[in-house]
Amino acid sequence: MKAHLAPGAVAYNRLMADSFQRFTGLPILTGADALSDVALAEAMFAADAAIVSHGVEADPVFRYANARALALWEMDWAAFTRLPSRLSAEPAGEIQADRDALLREALTKGFVDRYEGVRVSRTGRRFRIENTVLWNVVDAAGRRYGQAAFIRNWRHL
Repeated sequence: MKAHLAPGAVAYNRLMADSFQRFTGLPILTGADALSDVALAEAMFAADAAIVSHGVEADPVFRYANARALALWEMDWAAFTRLPSRLSAEPAGEIQADRDALLREALTKGFVDRYEGVRVSRTGRRFRIENTVLWNVVDAAGRRYGQAAFIRNWRHL
């Protein structure tokens, strides 16, 4: 079975899509609400935008990446879903501080739609993500499962 189609990943895709719509007022993908959970998981995995999400640990670890994100970070699912999300960005103090401030803002407001920053792939290749929505992944009761990013644009540096 493909990792992105495991039952937990399929359910998490629905949580991400529902949370995205709840906070932004927009569907994560056109027609997402009409898709079955498995069809949504397939569509999100194949999306042109990169989609990633980390959990709620004290040092959050990635729990999801679609095919576009895996290609950008030059990793497979198993490696990416063991990576602390802070290690996906450059370690420079100001960059990490900016990233942390936006993560906190998203926690407070539910989402931010101006997220951007430099990321680093497994091989050290740097790329800038731009025009990114960062949102909280929550269930209908408001329980938080993580934060996710819908990366519309990127460019290699």
